[in-house]
Amino acid sequence: MTKNKFGQVPLSILDLATIREGFNEADAFENSKNLIQFAEKTGFHRYWVAEHHGIAGVASSATAVLIGYLAGHTKTIRVGSGGVMLPNHSPLIIAEQFGTLETMYPNRIDLGLGRAPGTDFKTARALRRDLHETVEAFPNSVVELSKYFSDGGNNGIIAIPGRGLHVPLYLLGSSTYSAKLAAKLGLPFAFASHFAPDELGNALELYRSRFEPSDVLAEPYAMATVNTIIADTDEEANLLATSGYLSFLNLTRGAPTPLPKPVTNMDDIWSDYEKNALKHQMKYSFIGDQQKVTADLKEFMDVNAPDELIVASNIYDPLLRQKSYQALADVWF
Repeated sequence: MTKNKFGQVPLSILDLATIREGFNEADAFENSKNLIQFAEKTGFHRYWVAEHHGIAGVASSATAVLIGYLAGHTKTIRVGSGGVMLPNHSPLIIAEQFGTLETMYPNRIDLGLGRAPGTDFKTARALRRDLHETVEAFPNSVVELSKYFSDGGNNGIIAIPGRGLHVPLYLLGSSTYSAKLAAKLGLPFAFASHFAPDELGNALELYRSRFEPSDVLAEPYAMATVNTIIADTDEEANLLATSGYLSFLNLTRGAPTPLPKPVTNMDDIWSDYEKNALKHQMKYSFIGDQQKVTADLKEFMDVNAPDELIVASNIYDPLLRQKSYQALADVWF
């Protein structure tokens, strides 16, 4: 795959408004603002933030509010949710929120939808939604939400703002469930291969083979998310990657923390079992110098052929994170 062929596939960013060790939420939002402004200038296609709750290192819980902040500090890049966890919300409320965003920033807002709560069970209950019912009702909630963006509303109920705006919907998933639903509804589909690698191939195959054309899409549009960390040397990139390893390790141990500073020896911290499990879960993490990451991404793109690649980079230092994205952009565009 040549540089020009990379450039034929849109490249986007996933951000969690990461709270770093030693810093606070205000710093996280400032870093996200700086990163999206860089992304817009550099040529990235879209910038998504994800809904999570009660996680010490993630500040993107009020996702629609954060999208408004980021869109307000940019002019052209698409901004959206990767995603809003629909079981946590009334579809009408989400329609009004994203209808408001679309009205403020026309033709720039995306609404990616997931069916997980984005948190633990106790916090999910505190969100005042019946978790079992709403997860099971996810397909109906998606259809209900889409109707609020139609010209006629939903059974006499209208979203203002929202009605007639046709805000684009995307289904997100880490299994084959959302792939099949996206195919059935004729919606674009984004797979979370950056933390759930095992079902990527199956999900993309099911989505493409079962896709039913809709008013939204004539052909399937598949997106995949991966992790990338690019530095001047492989050794430096591997050092930077330890922040993400520590963050994920702490989360799996049930004690999430702000994003830690990198460490020189992870083997002093994780067990062999934890190391193997985490490395497997983060299989689609491309870490190294520019040449190595380019070669690894070429293989990933050749095998999976996503219509768009979304990249997450869990790097402690915001300037080094931006440098990593710049190195990726240099070979992509």
